This record gives sequence, structure tokens and C-alpha cells, in this order.
Amino acid sequence: MSSSNAEAKKYKEVKTILISQPKPERSPYRQLENKYGIKIDYRPFIHVEPVTEKEFRKTRIRPDQFSAVILTSRNAIQHFFRMCEEMRIEMSQDTKYFCLSEAVAHYLQKFIIYRKRKVFVGKRHIEDLSTALNKHRANEKFLLPCSNLGSKPVVKYLSENEFDFQEAMMYRTVSSDLSDLRDIFYDVLVFFSPLGIKSLYENFPDFKQNETRIAVFGNSTLAAVKERGLTINIHAPAPETPSMTMALEKYIMEANK
Repeated sequence: MSSSNAEAKKYKEVKTILISQPKPERSPYRQLENKYGIKIDYRPFIHVEPVTEKEFRKTRIRPDQFSAVILTSRNAIQHFFRMCEEMRIEMSQDTKYFCLSEAVAHYLQKFIIYRKRKVFVGKRHIEDLSTALNKHRANEKFLLPCSNLGSKPVVKYLSENEFDFQEAMMYRTVSSDLSDLRDIFYDVLVFFSPLGIKSLYENFPDFKQNETRIAVFGNSTLAAVKERGLTINIHAPAPETPSMTMALEKYIMEANK
């Protein structure tokens, strides 16, 4: 194959894109639609399902027996307080909350009154909270609300540093039903996690890439796509394209000349 033919195959015109996430309130992709006259659809390939109160009670975990809670995401917050409500449990005013990020801490304000609680905030990783955690480790028993996927970096840190903690699965991340997309084809499929790839194959075990371009965000997603033997056409973050929006635009500029 000549180099010109290879380039033609690598960069094929893009008219439609499917983002495997819910549509954000302020879509960063809208500018791409307007600028290049393409159609971008949104469809979450995974979703969260609650663990029922009846199922959770079988674990014999009572949230109010813990003096501190480690919160890793909005889902963790939402399902922690949902479970407390369903179990008719009211957490102590002295409960301490350790939030992995500012965004998580901000969301926590919907469920507690800040002035009556003690809240500690990290920048992104559990190690960011090490000073606060170690300061209170002697007197606190930590609860870690999580999904069926767990929170491996947090568990690893807490285990290695011998904290008194307990994981509590309160929700599940599962594949969404995508059967209505069986006969709908997009020029580009965009994935942000290995779970999106898993969902794709759970819904369409016989999926063939053919002319579909695959865009991936992050190294773990990249690895999951490679394991399936798919061709990766667009990858972010990269030095020149730190965001998926930028990576898509770079490809479209070449493909839609």
C-alpha cells in the first residue's frame, strides 16, 4: 500500500461521533459541531445502580458505628446518604468526612451542614489526605462507601498504613442496555474508561470495527482497547492534545480537508 493510500485510510472523513457518556450541561463538543458541521450524540455505556437496603443489611455494616467516612466521588456521597436514610440512621454531628477532591467536598454540602461537621479535603488522591488521616487515625474508625469495583488506590493506602477501616459496597457500576444502537453506525466512537469497552462487547459480542474510528481517553482505556485488537485512531491526553475535544479536532482537521 502506498503512503498516500495509508494516509487516506488513517484519516477518513468524520460526519458522526458517539460520546459514550451522558450529555454534559455545557458540552465542550458543541463548538466542534458548529465549526465542522458534524453530528455528535451522547449515550452512557455504563450506569450506576443502587444496592438495596435489604441486600446491604446482610453485610451487617451500620454506618453510624463509624466515626469517619472517606468519600471518593459524588456517587459515593449520594448512595451513602441514601443508605443512611433507608436504614433510618442519622450520622453523629461529630462524624468526620474525608473528601478526595474539592468537587467531592462541594457536593457534600448538599447533604450536611458544614459548620457542624469536620470536613477534610484532598486535591485528587488519597495521599493528599495523609496528614489529616494520620492526625485522626488513633481515634477514628473509617468507613469507605464504594461500588462493586471498589476503590483500589484508597484501599491499598489504608491497608498498607494499617488504618482501622471497612469497605461498604452501596452501589454498582454496570453496563447499560445499548440494543437500540445495533443498526446505528457512527464514524467515531469515543471511550473514557475500560468499562465502556466492556459494555460495548457485552451488548455486541460480534462487534467489528470496520471503518469506525476509535477514540480513547487515558492509558487504562487504551490498554482495554488494545486487548480487544481494535485500532486506536485518536488518543488523549497527549502533549499536543491534553483533552479529548482537542484530540478529536486535530483528527477532524486532517480527515475533513
